[in-house]
Amino acid sequence: MADPHASLAHFTALPLIAILRGVAPDDVVAIGTAVCAAGFRVVEIPLNSPQPLDSIRRLAAAIGDRAAVGAGTVLSAADVAAVAKAGGTLIVSPNADAAVIHATKSAGLVSCPGVATPTEGFAALAAGADVLKLFPAEQIAPSIVKAWRAVFPQHVPLVPVGGITPATMAAYRAAGASGFGLGSALYTPGMTADAVRREADAFVAAWHEHTQSSGPASPISSSVSR
Repeated sequence: MADPHASLAHFTALPLIAILRGVAPDDVVAIGTAVCAAGFRVVEIPLNSPQPLDSIRRLAAAIGDRAAVGAGTVLSAADVAAVAKAGGTLIVSPNADAAVIHATKSAGLVSCPGVATPTEGFAALAAGADVLKLFPAEQIAPSIVKAWRAVFPQHVPLVPVGGITPATMAAYRAAGASGFGLGSALYTPGMTADAVRREADAFVAAWHEHTQSSGPASPISSSVSR
C-alpha cells in the first residue's frame, strides 16, 4: 500500500502540482523529469490524457523515489483502483465525490478533491480529504480564499487550480493559499522538455519569492493521522 505521509511530505517540500494534461506516454518521462529537476515534487497525469495509466506507470518508475506521481480528473472508485495499480499515490478530482475520497483513503493514497464552496470543502474533509483543490480558481478570487482561510483549520491545504500563472500567485499566497495546481501555463502537449523546464523554473522562482513575502505555507498533516 502507498504511503500517504511520503506523498504529503513531497507536497510540503514544494506545494506546486504539475498538471501534465494531454501528455503522451512516450513524452512523459522527459517532461516529468524536467519539472522535477526544477524542484517540483508532485506531478499529476489527468485521466483524460492519452493512455494515462501507462504514463503514470512510466513516470512513477522514473521519479517515484523523489516525487509523488498521481492522477487527475479521477471520477470513480474504479479509477482510483486503476491508478493505485499503476503506481500512483495521489488522486485529484474536479469534484468532491465521497465515494472517490473513501476509495482513495482505503487504498492508502492522498485525496485532493475539487471544491468550489465552503460546504463542499467541509464535506470533503469529513469524508477524509487531505488537500482541498479550489476549482476553478477563476471563480474563486483571492478575497474568497482569504474568507475560506478564516474558517478552515490552518493545517488544511487550500490549493487554487485553474488559470494560475507566476504573476497571479502573489495575491493568492497573501490571501492564504497553501499551494497551486499548474496546468496549461506550465505544460501543453507538443512542448519540449526544455520549454517546460523554463516554465517550471519561473513558477518555482515565483513561489519562493511570494513565500518569502507572505511567510511559509501552513504545515500539512494527513487525515490518516488526524
